[in-house]
Amino acid sequence: MNRSEEVVLANGCFWCTEAVFQRIDGVSEVVSGYTGGHIKNPAYREVCSGRTGHAEGLKITFDPEKISFDTLLEVFFATHDPTTLNRQGNDVGTQYRSEIFYTSEEQRTKSISFIEILDKNGVFNDPIVTKVSPLDIFYPAEKDHQNYYNQHKEQPYCQFIITPKVEKIKKFYAEKLKS
Repeated sequence: MNRSEEVVLANGCFWCTEAVFQRIDGVSEVVSGYTGGHIKNPAYREVCSGRTGHAEGLKITFDPEKISFDTLLEVFFATHDPTTLNRQGNDVGTQYRSEIFYTSEEQRTKSISFIEILDKNGVFNDPIVTKVSPLDIFYPAEKDHQNYYNQHKEQPYCQFIITPKVEKIKKFYAEKLKS
């Protein structure tokens, strides 16, 4: 039986993490976009201003028979700093917040439990600030923001910020990658 689930993960710049999740076996689609805001059909420039309330996020479609939601959470927390409020590296603003937008009660409870375990075990030096919220509306980003890293690997931003994340995933999650 081939079933799929969706979740939206926000963990900073969507260019940075889209490339990571595209490489995970069991993930069939990754769409960069915006969610969690208060205006309809926001554009990139509006979201970057921080005035729309949206987060840059990824709508991830996955097969839970091939990749567990728990493993997606592991990758999510391994590829950003969930302890900085509205900031990832040099990217600052509410659009870069850490947030899990769940699509089922099971995802909600697993997300909360996962965060509690990470905090209890002191995995990070500071408390996790990642929010867990129900997914309302997800707006796909403009076409030039989709598949960004794969089309622009030569750009300095991609080389210095995104490539290390991809290499980290190759090192620590090699058995979970697409062949």
